[in-house]
Amino acid sequence: MNFKKIITGLALSMLLSTGMAVAADFSKGLQAAQSGDFKTALAVWTPLAEQGNAMAQFNLGHMYANGYGVPENDKTAVKWFTKAAEQGLAEGQFNLGAMYDFGDGVPENDKTAVKWYTLAAEQGFAMPQYQLGIMYANGRGVPENDKTAVKWYTLAAEQGFAIAQRYLGVMYANGRGVPENDKTAVKWYTLAAEQGYAKGQYNLGTMYANGRGVPENHKTAVKWYTLAAEQGYARAQFNLGTMYANGYGVPENDKTAVKWFTKAAEQGLAEGQFNLGAMYDFGDGVPENDKTAVKWYTLAAEQGFAMPQYQLGIMYANGRGVPENDKTAVKWFTLAAEQGYATAQRYLGAMYDFGDGVPQNDKTAVKWYTLASYNGSEVARENKDAVAKQMTPADISAAQDMSSRCLENNYRDC
Repeated sequence: MNFKKIITGLALSMLLSTGMAVAADFSKGLQAAQSGDFKTALAVWTPLAEQGNAMAQFNLGHMYANGYGVPENDKTAVKWFTKAAEQGLAEGQFNLGAMYDFGDGVPENDKTAVKWYTLAAEQGFAMPQYQLGIMYANGRGVPENDKTAVKWYTLAAEQGFAIAQRYLGVMYANGRGVPENDKTAVKWYTLAAEQGYAKGQYNLGTMYANGRGVPENHKTAVKWYTLAAEQGYARAQFNLGTMYANGYGVPENDKTAVKWFTKAAEQGLAEGQFNLGAMYDFGDGVPENDKTAVKWYTLAAEQGFAMPQYQLGIMYANGRGVPENDKTAVKWFTLAAEQGYATAQRYLGAMYDFGDGVPQNDKTAVKWYTLASYNGSEVARENKDAVAKQMTPADISAAQDMSSRCLENNYRDC
């Protein structure tokens, strides 16, 4: 979130609503600022601010925070926001809270941010109400309290603040601070979505795609995903790609799926990178290209995503798109296996079974085969039994202990 841009837009709307009530000099500065003549605004507002005019102080703060007519200077912005805030100006209190929240011009201090957000929120100002919801939901500057978060989200949402409406929908969808209620979640997502808020559109799309709070309707899901995707929201782009790849709510179209997966992948979304890699791997919607598949699998795998880690292991083990390298294959199989991915565990067991990329080791092979069988791989169970026939009872027991410890420690130090 570019917080300063949000502050700026809000500040101007607030100033316009109060322009008729301020002194003539203040209005002159306002007119100059609105026309882009910030030097004149600065010249007019500085003496007013020094005389204690809270709105002039606030406006100077926002000019210094954004570098309008002056060199950007967050410390000076804090100085003027503080003066306005201490006079009870809600906009100044909110902006001062934001400066402490993000550590702009002052050391980051969540407790102080909450103090100023609360003062502004209690005056009915939607943005600090939403921001307080964030602080309570995440336990920042206050003890985590979902009920209080819902209280503040609701106050902001009821004023039509789209971001708060979406967050309130999330709280109802997940039963945080309120009883889980998909219909109410859909209500708030819809209000946010209809204001053009991309994340609200995405969330609403997921509710229609999964039939939560509304009858399942893939066409409507596609409608909302599309609106969010066209605004550049990566998760909506990924979901839209999935809809086209599978023909959900639209005719199946791999080329269009590739288009949306590419947009999501280029924004760094691991799921989009993996799916795009798979499209190149199997030649769906694009010519088959192992090198390009490896590129996208790697980017996803480096984010810790198990499926592309396993898939990279396959590519290195078979020399597809990269020189064959069993050691590197073992590396990627291991990373996926340690996340509980059964197919990677089975392949890793096979690498130890046959000594590919690692020293041959029956006990370690049985360990990974056993873990894969626990996770539903029948092939791994058969492989484990075959290897165990060649082992001593003591070695079998040791391998089983290794598997048990691995599960007990959630794959840590496996």
